[in-house]
Amino acid sequence: MTDPIADMLTRIRNASSARHSQVEIPTSKMKLEITRLIAEQGYIGKYEVKPGEHGDVIIIDLKYGKNRERVISGIKRVSKPGRRVYARQETLPKVLGGLGTAIISTSRGLITSAEARRLGLGGEVICFIW
Repeated sequence: MTDPIADMLTRIRNASSARHSQVEIPTSKMKLEITRLIAEQGYIGKYEVKPGEHGDVIIIDLKYGKNRERVISGIKRVSKPGRRVYARQETLPKVLGGLGTAIISTSRGLITSAEARRLGLGGEVICFIW
């Protein structure tokens, strides 16, 4: 059984490396929330949900710099089905010393590690993006 979140992150990583303008991902509530957070942090352009051949898909517009340099230089799944990774409020991770973003699953839903630190929450570390 494959991990759908890892598949999503891999599709984004591969499309960004290949300099594609868009990437399609089968939708789920968790994937949609991760996409929303990544868009709020400015790593991707707009995204939309459209009906696909086998269910709804999220279509993500990838962002690039002036000379076509990638905005997303890395994206990594941290907590996996075989090994869940949790962090307390005091030990929330900082990605690249604060230059990246960690996405945390808390009792209030998915939020960034900076927001979790501000709210005083801990939770499961879903992924890092930088």
